[in-house]
Amino acid sequence: MASFAPSPADVADIGVTGMAVMGSNLARNFARNGFKVAIHNRSVAKTEKVIAEHGGDGEFYPSESMADFVASLQKPRVAIIMVKAGKPTDAVIDELAELMEEGDIIVDAGNALFADTRRREAALREKGLHFVGSGVSGGEEGALNGPSIMPGGTKESYDRLGPMFEKISAHVDGVPCCTHVGADGAGHFVKMVHNGIEYADMQVISEAYDLMSKALGMDAPAIGDVFGEWNKGDLESFLIEITAEVLHHTDVTTGKPFVDVILDRAAQKGTGAWTVQTALDLGVPVTGIAEATFARSTSGSTPQREAAREVLPAEAQTLEIADKDQFIDDLQKALYAAKLVSYSQGFDEIAAGAKEYGWDIDLGAMARIWRGGCIIRARFLNRITEAYERNASLPLLLADEYFTTEIAKCIPAWRRIVAFAAASGYPVPVFSSTLSYYDAVRSERLPAALVQAQRDYFGAHTYQRVDAEGTFHVEWSEDRRETKQD
Repeated sequence: MASFAPSPADVADIGVTGMAVMGSNLARNFARNGFKVAIHNRSVAKTEKVIAEHGGDGEFYPSESMADFVASLQKPRVAIIMVKAGKPTDAVIDELAELMEEGDIIVDAGNALFADTRRREAALREKGLHFVGSGVSGGEEGALNGPSIMPGGTKESYDRLGPMFEKISAHVDGVPCCTHVGADGAGHFVKMVHNGIEYADMQVISEAYDLMSKALGMDAPAIGDVFGEWNKGDLESFLIEITAEVLHHTDVTTGKPFVDVILDRAAQKGTGAWTVQTALDLGVPVTGIAEATFARSTSGSTPQREAAREVLPAEAQTLEIADKDQFIDDLQKALYAAKLVSYSQGFDEIAAGAKEYGWDIDLGAMARIWRGGCIIRARFLNRITEAYERNASLPLLLADEYFTTEIAKCIPAWRRIVAFAAASGYPVPVFSSTLSYYDAVRSERLPAALVQAQRDYFGAHTYQRVDAEGTFHVEWSEDRRETKQD
């Protein structure tokens, strides 16, 4: 039996089911901001714990059963799901849908594949219910103190959700880090790409750390000092800030730098892979995000790494670094350039997704709501918003005058870092792949012409000419005459 009495009917402004850390923190955030919050968990003990430890945060209405939870919500009801993605989410959606009425709103605020969100939204729409897939970024602290929120769904549902979500979100310059992203799965799509950019950002920061450690022989605290300085300039961001803190942290057991006692295997929960898979489907090159995702896979490929260490030679050069300060300055510029490319690629994917699925996504607004609360918040996001305000149909973020000027300052340093790493045998997949993308996207002519010729040779896939309209094929196995295809 629960240690609380059943909640009265029609009393709560909003409800949260799923009282793990993220769900309970989000519920507490609503309560702290003056909303009456219904809370529920499959195992009642977690609900009891929230009331016991955080009941003073505001007005909570706990329920032991899902039926009581739904009954305690004011109409049109809003129930937020914060449970494990996949089948557990579907199970909770089905249970809520049986208890709710036309016009009520179910919100999935966890990470979910946008295609699942589109499927769920369509199914619930047929029942007269609104389903909102909402990205929430900022981790446990953000959920409690102000995240970046990316809700999709109908505009009607946002009329009900917007005032509450905007109030509990992070605010920058008085502007909430929340806006209606677009229909059905748009919110979860944008959150997916956000996480993909996060992958690239974290990896390229780690590559800069690795070069300072191995090439310069710097210890973790000294590298932390460098990141602390970088956080005062163009690279100012949440991830640079916490990198400095992590590198200054000492392991309490060994007294060694904390980073030096961590196993070098990084996991992924799926959003990076989703971003890359979706980009492939859309035909969008997100090379920085892809290489960051593969870098995590490489780090976890223990048998392959052990086999390689035993037999694969480096044949690397030992290059002298004559000026340590210049090398660090080069690293800073290369890091900035690689980050700009990764963000540009992410926004390309959002634009392509919006076109493919009919979403009216304001790209400038996406940068604006990422300025606070979220993991990839950074100083230059303001500049991204300004770029899309100047040209809402900007085909490439890097082609904006501001970013063209900024990246131009970095190119010589970027090339020096990638060349040094290649010659020295240091892996820098994001540094190098973003530079290669930069060179490809600015090239007047790419070797894809040869690829098309090869495809036509072995598969009759046809090609187009630079000097004539239409589609052509060469009869390679016959007299090699060229024929125009209908």
